[in-house]
Amino acid sequence: MSSFIKDIIPEEGRLLETHEYVLIGDEDDRVRVGISHFAAESLGDVVFVELPEIGLTLEKGDPFGSIESVKAASDLYSPVGGEVVAINMKLEEEPELVNDNCYGDGWMIEIQLSNPEELNELMEPEAYFKFLDNTQ
Repeated sequence: MSSFIKDIIPEEGRLLETHEYVLIGDEDDRVRVGISHFAAESLGDVVFVELPEIGLTLEKGDPFGSIESVKAASDLYSPVGGEVVAINMKLEEEPELVNDNCYGDGWMIEIQLSNPEELNELMEPEAYFKFLDNTQ
């Protein structure tokens, strides 16, 4: 299973054990957050995503919203601390984008980092694959 996941996690991705990801963009202090392909597949068809308001300040590990699927509902946790500077409005009308392209059109929020060093505490893709292999 992890060889398939490995092919689709972007190299610049960093992940949490709760399956949220951070994509590090061109600006080191601004990141995009969503859930991993593994999480999206595990949830099944996503039917609703609740996201925070722009301007909310989050600490690492704070809940920032929730996601509902035909199988379950789950809280979403911030992998890093900072201010929410953008939300993916498309998810209001098309929550299935999380299933279709979680690292692309299915992103959830963008955060202006308060401490870029927190990125070093997240798992790189290889470590995430090992984590998945050990939990199955």
